[in-house]
Amino acid sequence: MGSRGSAAVLIALVLPFSAYAQAGRGGPPPVPKTAKEGAPVDLTGYWVSVVTEDWRWRMVTPIRGDFAGIPLNAAGRKVGEAWDPAKDEAAGEQCRSYGAPAIMRVPGRVHITWEDDSTLKIETDAGSQTRLLHFDGKPPEGAKPSWQGYSAAHWERPPRGSGLPLAGLGAVREGMHGRSLEVVTTLLRPGYLRKNGPPYSANTVVNEYYDLSKEPNGDVWFHVTTIVKDPQYLEEPFVTSTDFKKQPDASGWNPSACSAR
Repeated sequence: MGSRGSAAVLIALVLPFSAYAQAGRGGPPPVPKTAKEGAPVDLTGYWVSVVTEDWRWRMVTPIRGDFAGIPLNAAGRKVGEAWDPAKDEAAGEQCRSYGAPAIMRVPGRVHITWEDDSTLKIETDAGSQTRLLHFDGKPPEGAKPSWQGYSAAHWERPPRGSGLPLAGLGAVREGMHGRSLEVVTTLLRPGYLRKNGPPYSANTVVNEYYDLSKEPNGDVWFHVTTIVKDPQYLEEPFVTSTDFKKQPDASGWNPSACSAR
């Protein structure tokens, strides 16, 4: 085959590919105006935590000094072993184990809604906590540390967009597959990683990755991987993965106060 014949074959292959891509994607997608508009997945609704691991640390209050699985350093263990729930109650600090580094591990339900176009809100019935995930910038000047701190969020985009895969190019990653929401939380008030006193300090940074998945039977889940970094009390990052199953309505939603015991 001559050079002209080769060029004709090449054009014949490229033109359908280009036409398919344009037809399937309609050209460059419009830039979303808000975080809500650009959400690649829908995390809103009522969800219940499904405890399939760490039962002895999540479903009951561990005994004093049981910090298995948490990479505390010597300073962290010393603080943890001095845990005194009565002292926390007297100081009005019953919520020390309900802060952002620990709250997603507390068994119960969460309710996720959009507070506004750039703020995703997570409410927990355990401890009646409210987390705000901000897509619009930095903490306001003068913001004070709190149990839930300041959470900056952004959507992770699929590396090659969304839609049907082109033949021979492999699957296109959809927003529902893999990590879709990344959150970084700072400005934290010191608290506990579990109810029995293993501490985290005001220097703690929490990284979270939220994934959404749909099972063949129609069940919808989200999974959050939480990475707690604290140079003061941890020898290395403390990593957990927690599962939530979507509920059809608010049945079972039962807000309760923080408990120190």
